[in-house]
Amino acid sequence: MTDQIPHEATMPLDGPLVDTYGRVADDLRISVTDRCNFRCTYCMPAEGLAWLPKHEILTFEELTRVLGIFVRLGVRSLKVTGGEPLVRADLPVLIRLFREAGPDLDISLTTNGVLLDRLAGPLAEAGVDRATISCDSLLRHRFEEMTRRDALDKVLAGMRAAEAAGLTPIKINCVVIGGTNDDEVVDFARWSRETGYEVRFIEYMPLDAQHAWEREKVVPAARILAAIDAVHPLLPEGHANEPATTFRFADGAPGRIGVIASVTEPFCDTCNRLRLTAEGMFRNCLFAMGETDLRAPMRGGASDDDLALLIRQGLWSKWSGHRINHPDFVQPARSMSMIGG
Repeated sequence: MTDQIPHEATMPLDGPLVDTYGRVADDLRISVTDRCNFRCTYCMPAEGLAWLPKHEILTFEELTRVLGIFVRLGVRSLKVTGGEPLVRADLPVLIRLFREAGPDLDISLTTNGVLLDRLAGPLAEAGVDRATISCDSLLRHRFEEMTRRDALDKVLAGMRAAEAAGLTPIKINCVVIGGTNDDEVVDFARWSRETGYEVRFIEYMPLDAQHAWEREKVVPAARILAAIDAVHPLLPEGHANEPATTFRFADGAPGRIGVIASVTEPFCDTCNRLRLTAEGMFRNCLFAMGETDLRAPMRGGASDDDLALLIRQGLWSKWSGHRINHPDFVQPARSMSMIGG
């Protein structure tokens, strides 16, 4: 696949959302806030970031309207993200609006889990189908070092609450950083076997606000799998439409292992993902250098058809893939917390 947009292609004005490479986009991630109650070292500085003022954040009505347009354009899956989405006040109310806008949507959320112990039930009742919870260490002291919060017990309680509320299957996202937590991958696999959770190991990506990412700290997914397979033999399951390639335990134990090899084995050629930031910027790639402003036209009186055209145009400019492994790679100015996972 080349890195040039095929200029002879003509953008369709109806039908599914498609880019110039024929990839159909039907998976939307909506960030409902840029704020976060953690300060993960690979995402933001200890003092946090300059949060967006409230008037710049899309309202519940605006978020729901935009979601409805995406649903009309063929989006079938919604992931609610942040920042930390659970810090958005009255989130279950927003989820209920999302569910009304897309009755058949698969709705999930990605959270650090620290507020799930009290919100898992209300979120499930509002319409969330399942939860993905971030947890980068099972050791209390290391968890605190990586998140700058002594909250591992609270996160584990959140996982149990999510399971009790039926937000299953529970998926755990673990960012693996060389020299920091890479010695825990087998422990996480053992924990997966005990809990039945699917642990997904994510390669360390250049999405930190400090722009301090170091390639030598990337632990390849292949190495992670080899370490686990040597202790708990794995059988491949596949890739499907998820970013994770998944494996089950050969002895039939519960749980799953997944790897998201965004750096060493990019899956851009099958990408079906779209992103909307908390202030209404449409992004066609996590690493995109440009965005399409939907908030200003919407607040300026644009019709749903006008916004749908802007979305199609924004997707049409999507490149063939990120350039992390190219010498001319430029890290996005926004950090992961500002983009939305």
